[in-house]
Amino acid sequence: MTKDTQDSLTKKPGARHHPGQSKKRGRRTPKGRQVSGTALNDIQALLAGRPHTSDSLIEHLHLIQDKYQALSGAHLAALAHEMRLSLAEVYEVATFYAHFDVKKENSDTPPPLTIRVCDGVACQMRGGRELMRDLPSVLEGGVRVVRAPCMGRCDTAPVAQVGKAHVDTATPEKIDHVVSSGKTRPEIPPYTTYKQYAEEGGYALLRDCRSGAREVDDILEALDRSGLRGLGGAGFPTARKWRAVRAQAAPRIVVMNADEGEPGTFKDRYFLEHDPHRVLEGLLIAAWGVGAETVYIYLRDEYPAAHEILSCEIEALTRAGLAPQGGIHLRRGAGAYICGEESAMLESLEGKRGLPRHRPPYAAEIGLFGRPTLINNVETLAWVRDILDKGADWFASQGMNGAKGLRAYSVSGRVRDPGVKIAPAGISVRQLIDEHCGGMEEGHVFKAYLPGGASGGILPARLDHLPLDFGALEPHGGLIGSAAIVILSDQDNVAEIALGLMRFFADESCGQCTPCRVGTAKAALLMAQDKWDEGLLEDLIRVMRDASICGLGQAAPAPLDCTLKYFVEDISIKGDLR
Repeated sequence: MTKDTQDSLTKKPGARHHPGQSKKRGRRTPKGRQVSGTALNDIQALLAGRPHTSDSLIEHLHLIQDKYQALSGAHLAALAHEMRLSLAEVYEVATFYAHFDVKKENSDTPPPLTIRVCDGVACQMRGGRELMRDLPSVLEGGVRVVRAPCMGRCDTAPVAQVGKAHVDTATPEKIDHVVSSGKTRPEIPPYTTYKQYAEEGGYALLRDCRSGAREVDDILEALDRSGLRGLGGAGFPTARKWRAVRAQAAPRIVVMNADEGEPGTFKDRYFLEHDPHRVLEGLLIAAWGVGAETVYIYLRDEYPAAHEILSCEIEALTRAGLAPQGGIHLRRGAGAYICGEESAMLESLEGKRGLPRHRPPYAAEIGLFGRPTLINNVETLAWVRDILDKGADWFASQGMNGAKGLRAYSVSGRVRDPGVKIAPAGISVRQLIDEHCGGMEEGHVFKAYLPGGASGGILPARLDHLPLDFGALEPHGGLIGSAAIVILSDQDNVAEIALGLMRFFADESCGQCTPCRVGTAKAALLMAQDKWDEGLLEDLIRVMRDASICGLGQAAPAPLDCTLKYFVEDISIKGDLR
């Protein structure tokens, strides 16, 4: 073999060397950000004993955020190295979620304490914007104040979160007191523990199911007769969903959606913080019913008290031998409303950005990790034990005006006694106000209501006789959804409320589809003008409803549409909305 032939075989493909040209030296380090030894030590210490699978990414980002108040480039690079992911994969997830602070190069680390001030619809009505404006002047250094979307405490508005502690009916002075005291851990309310729940007959039903004393077909038939539906918003019949998943090939998974981010909704938090095992027993019965060995709970990050409660009680279930074979996995969200949409939630559980999936296929066929997946809401699962203990006919008979069952209504706004109200499905808003909320607040006259939170539209008081049920509100532009009832009075401007909601949707759009990403932002700009271009706004409404990928973009125009339909007089007298 000649030397020229030998050289040609050892030369890298595509490499060229011209006479007189010096050879380039190879890179001494790999391309991209280098991994710091110190940062890698930090990450290895944090992740010790924890899984390094890609679906754990968001949990690991929480660990870093909680310890260091921010996500530095060095820590992100070390995390990518340790998890065997590309830095791009880690970075795109870290920058997608609102509760992660990705530290820019050469910028200061955020102060050790963050105060989030809610600007959801109930807090907007109760002075949340003024609280946000006045708070910095009261606080000393070492604290930052940021705006936050609905925190699920609308009955105690305005609300702030100091570290992990919530301040209800917040004032600058109350917040300053919490900061000064250093009590920034969540306050755990009194709740029914595993021991107490078991002593009162809890989990006997689950044991009967697992022992064969109860048949799956009998359980499904009872759920059918009860009329139980998905109470997170969609209203799909529960038994039909269980059957659809059960019909698929194993292995199957069950996911509980506890990411109630709908402004005005706080019922799921009520169940989880007061009677968690009623929910957990319903969840485990669902897993048994569809033949699933693994269970996931996706909990919104704004509920730190519920997280501590669930962590403790899931451990108690595991010790008692009641957890399924694959375990119960509790996962935190990270401040993304879009992850309440079930397919976006599945993406987040897999450690990705919360981008909604195109459907079909549906989760019952191809869900979490590509497996058939049952997804149920917290309230839906909370009713399972009562239905099976007291009977399907008992539950079905509780409704009114043709509706079946009971519902947990989250009521906030201008009523004397806001809160979670357990009342018949199909009750009217007038009955809800008068019989369960003590009437209107002193000095306020009922003007309008949001029957289903931000995405449920805004209906006038003259429609106060309509049943609060699936199918009854749609002809008028409303939706019951998650039953987030926000009551407005003659002292509220509907155009201002609608703009606040549209700005919320613009902030929370995942950005995947143009109709939602551009439509919400454009609508918010147009609604902030002194005079509304009604023709253009109506065009936007049609495009967003017809062409958006998921329910966020499709429902976002509802408050705007209702304002144009019922409250046009508020447009001309609105305050400074810019």
